[in-house]
Amino acid sequence: MSETLLKTPLHALHLELGARMVPFAGYDMPVQYPLGVLKEHLHTREQAGLFDVSHMGQIILHGANAAKALESLVPVDIIDLPVGMQRYAMFTDAQGGILDDLMVANLGDDKLFLVVNAACKAQDLAHLQAQIGNACDVQPLFEGRALLALQGPAAARVLARLAPEVANMTFMQLRGVKLLGEDCFVSRSGYTGEDGYEISVPAGAAEALARRLLAEPEVQPIGLGARDSLRLEAGLCLYGHDMNGETTPVEASLLWAVSKVRRADGQRAGGFPGAEAIFTQQRDGVARKRVGLLPQERTPVREGADIVDANDKLVGKVCSGGFGPTLGAPVAMGYIDSEHAAIDTALFAVVRGKKVALKVSKMPFVAQRYYRG
Repeated sequence: MSETLLKTPLHALHLELGARMVPFAGYDMPVQYPLGVLKEHLHTREQAGLFDVSHMGQIILHGANAAKALESLVPVDIIDLPVGMQRYAMFTDAQGGILDDLMVANLGDDKLFLVVNAACKAQDLAHLQAQIGNACDVQPLFEGRALLALQGPAAARVLARLAPEVANMTFMQLRGVKLLGEDCFVSRSGYTGEDGYEISVPAGAAEALARRLLAEPEVQPIGLGARDSLRLEAGLCLYGHDMNGETTPVEASLLWAVSKVRRADGQRAGGFPGAEAIFTQQRDGVARKRVGLLPQERTPVREGADIVDANDKLVGKVCSGGFGPTLGAPVAMGYIDSEHAAIDTALFAVVRGKKVALKVSKMPFVAQRYYRG
């Protein structure tokens, strides 16, 4: 028997809009709408796309020691995170492996707001409760709230029609905002490389808000297919594909996300799981790392494809790949032996027994357009 898929508060709306639904992280989710993945992707880059990301896990940490407690689980500066700001973080294990990546915002009043990945939310909640549940209150919002993402260059113009104050927010700011009379958390952030917002809204009010946003001429509904191609062009990791418990932040090229104050020479060095392993890798280097890859022909290179050098020696594996509609060409990311990881190194992916030429590329593949004021 297949397990019953969970539904987000927008499930009926997706069906009404003609979405093609697929199982994803235990939920029945829209992969595309009648517009199609290619046009949905380009529309988000040119105007504004509305994404249902209610499958993600929302969690509140509450208590005077919440920031200090969370710092014991992530290599990120949480104690000095200003009120109204959000930061990217990772849960690490004793070996420095990445258990999940997440967003952390300081709501003020000793409250932190976390957004974790859908597939990991049960284990993340258990991890938080087991490790820091005695130091602060860990409150899951899995049932009571939905999460919408409004992404693209027109997103600010659109959302400001409902709440003018959002226009003044800058990248990674978060604030409480009333939308259609409902108390929402709105952050100026997203997963597309574009300017935009993520909106945490009470579940019962999600459909009305989605319909109101979709009524704006710039906005189209966007499915998981375009969400994946947009994040891939932006060089952004997908947990479980581009990083996991077997990869460290150094190998995943995410060292930028280890706050300076938490590094080996920082004021609050270490104090998180796997700190010594990560510091050792930072000092001595790693055997492999995540890089961008540009196929040199039209053949898309997919996750799992082997990467070889000119002598057919295995040097890596593709972790994400597909077509980049903005570039009009295939793009990929992969883990490569460090000696082959320099920009412009020529390599090959093995696709159905055929070698496809690749070039190691800088990322992002498409310039990020976050609004920094």
